[in-house]
Amino acid sequence: MNHSNTAILYSFRRCPYAMRARLALTYAGITLEHREILLKNKPQAMLSVSPKGTVPVLVLPEGRVIDESLDIMLWALAVNDPENWLPENPDDRAEIVALIRKSDVEFKPRLDRYKYADRHPEHPMEFYRTQGEEFIALLDNKLSSQNGLMSDKVTLADMAIAPFIRQFAHVDRNWFFSTPYRGVQQWLKRFLESGLFLQIMGKHPLWEN
Repeated sequence: MNHSNTAILYSFRRCPYAMRARLALTYAGITLEHREILLKNKPQAMLSVSPKGTVPVLVLPEGRVIDESLDIMLWALAVNDPENWLPENPDDRAEIVALIRKSDVEFKPRLDRYKYADRHPEHPMEFYRTQGEEFIALLDNKLSSQNGLMSDKVTLADMAIAPFIRQFAHVDRNWFFSTPYRGVQQWLKRFLESGLFLQIMGKHPLWEN
């Protein structure tokens, strides 16, 4: 139970799931107690409210726990969505959620195998990278005629997916920025240089249990 009047967020700075939760919470102006943790030394206070032991974990003042990053984003936008990251049109919303699910369910496992190819020696790293490229190419096609994944404006899709594209790009930056995926490269650059991203990547001291 959270006995304060402030929501508590357990986070790890470099985790893409935690990043996207912080993006939405900061954008929505949610007042938070930020608890920065180490994934190799998870605090008991976090495990007691979310036994699965992954970040992000959001504990609301009334005690409700939200421990899926996309659910945290949707909760934050329901509180405040000043730039309409989540459009009112149900078809547009469904399209956004479908693309995020594709990123989470299909692309993320390929990203993990690419990033940690030494743990998956049955194929060379390039094999996993080529698998991941399918999603990059899909996004690049969308970005060939617009600045965002859904339109020229930022939506939930951009903010939920960008942290994972950042991770993919950073495995081999020289390779990534030498590819013909100019749309994705420019889109990622805008995201990484945005005030919101720079704000949520500020360093926090490690929270002590």
